[in-house]
Amino acid sequence: MATQAYKHLINDPETCVDDMLDGVLAMHPNLKRLKGYRVILREDIEEYKASGKVTLLCGGGSGHEPFAAGYVGKNMLSAAVAGAVFASPPPNVVLAALRALACPAGTLLILINYTGDRLNFGIGVERARAEGCKIDVVTVAEDCALTSTDKTAGRRGLSGAVFIHKIAGTLAEEGKSLEEIVKITLEATQNMGTIGVGLSPCCVPGSGSTFTLGDDEMELGLGIHGEVGVTRMKLTPAVNVAATMINHMTNPRTSSHIKIAAGDKVAIILNNLGGTSTLEFCVMAKEVIAFLENKGVTLERVYGGHFMTSLDMAGVALSILHLDGTRRRCLDAETTAFGWPKTVSSESLLPGMKRSNRDYAEITPKEQDTRVAQPAGADISEEMKTSVVKAVRSACEAIIASESVLNDLDREGGDNDCGTTMKGIAIGILSLCDSFSQMTPYAMFVAMATSIQNTSGGASGALYGLLCTAAATPLQRSTDIDAWVDALGSVITALSKYGGAEPGDRTMLDPLYAAYKVLVSELKEGGVTSLDAFGKAVRAAEESAEATAKMEAKAGRASYVSQDKLTKPDPGATAVAIWMTAIYDILIQ
Repeated sequence: MATQAYKHLINDPETCVDDMLDGVLAMHPNLKRLKGYRVILREDIEEYKASGKVTLLCGGGSGHEPFAAGYVGKNMLSAAVAGAVFASPPPNVVLAALRALACPAGTLLILINYTGDRLNFGIGVERARAEGCKIDVVTVAEDCALTSTDKTAGRRGLSGAVFIHKIAGTLAEEGKSLEEIVKITLEATQNMGTIGVGLSPCCVPGSGSTFTLGDDEMELGLGIHGEVGVTRMKLTPAVNVAATMINHMTNPRTSSHIKIAAGDKVAIILNNLGGTSTLEFCVMAKEVIAFLENKGVTLERVYGGHFMTSLDMAGVALSILHLDGTRRRCLDAETTAFGWPKTVSSESLLPGMKRSNRDYAEITPKEQDTRVAQPAGADISEEMKTSVVKAVRSACEAIIASESVLNDLDREGGDNDCGTTMKGIAIGILSLCDSFSQMTPYAMFVAMATSIQNTSGGASGALYGLLCTAAATPLQRSTDIDAWVDALGSVITALSKYGGAEPGDRTMLDPLYAAYKVLVSELKEGGVTSLDAFGKAVRAAEESAEATAKMEAKAGRASYVSQDKLTKPDPGATAVAIWMTAIYDILIQ
């Protein structure tokens, strides 16, 4: 097997992201950091907003540098949000960035299509919209690796996103409206594609390699976090690698191909995934360009280098964009963003900037206007409130006790941390329980959502933050049994909307939906107490969670895993059954 490297030039795995951002700021005085958050901003952001132009935001997990901070600057992004390594940023960081960018012209979020990003950025967008921010979203999902039309978590967003940063950023700088920018960038996303090939795994600081490859193997179509690709094949000369990549991404028999024909005018990005030597990279550039030109394609713009990496992974990704007059003009516009392949001259910096100025790091973030009264929500009796708090405690304690069980289940289709993540969420909620006696149910759920969103990143944290946020809304007006059922219905709707899953997709949505159906049916039919109805709903949730062992994964990270490797119940679905059962057990005592 290939030798795995574990050496990193860092201080500490826990601080490497913040140290990296400090390094970016130290090298690039045209950038600033939002105080207290992993958010990088244009230094002139306030002047830019005052000019009446649309602001742009993108971001995601760290480890893909120069994405996304490298694309903050004139004619590109207004700000970038960074999460932990390979983990989407928590919603509170997204919200802080959106507040910093809020302006009358509006903000465009360029969303990279991964489940965790959809969820965490989605929560941030919804919260910012509730505060009055004008926001629209363009999702980049140009991955050409998928070969099936069956539903999965969807085409991934890859290095083609950088084209969208440049196009949207230039249009915004020109003063185009949010609506015009969305229209043009959406058309661009539909006229590009990307595919990658990896020769080695990447090594996450503090964790090691994400997967293994033999000395004579390579993987076609893998994701930027090391997700499984289309096929694992024997290492072959660069000329064959280029042909294999382009033939796959242009194959009309695949569901995600891009059409390329003689006479087409395109721009390409050849993206170094992080660990490819310059010698190899230039060889690949030669072969890619030659292959396309031999097909009669005109390469009007060629960009090469590090655009969206995967730490130290050896390999490359190819992005192809069909050009028209607008896209060409936008790509050619000057930018101060350091990640775009053009040198930023000292003359382009704002007056007074000095690399020795250590005040580069802080812009005070905007907070929610505390003068706006927040709804308290409908209250319940003290006896019922006591029961609710006991139920919450019981659910959290059950999840904490199930950490190893959930981690074991997560080894099949995830990254072995479902139980650990859920335990962290539960510990955070437990710390709030003493204060719940002074809150309405609505306020309780808002407090739980805030706790989760402030401390838990990744898909699980986002899902449960979204769960609590969605459940709170119906409890503003009432706390009768119908409102609690509506709360569960709102949870299902929100998780499906932002998580991209539906009942039957082998996710936590399955037991929630099973319980909801039973509750609605039992209460509508009548003749049973609400507690008895809940008991039947819990049994339905348990059965549904167990049944996920035989379901095909069509959403979330498990959807990228071969079906024959998924033999156990889904960990997210199991977690729902565990805390639901714990709630019922405490209520019947």
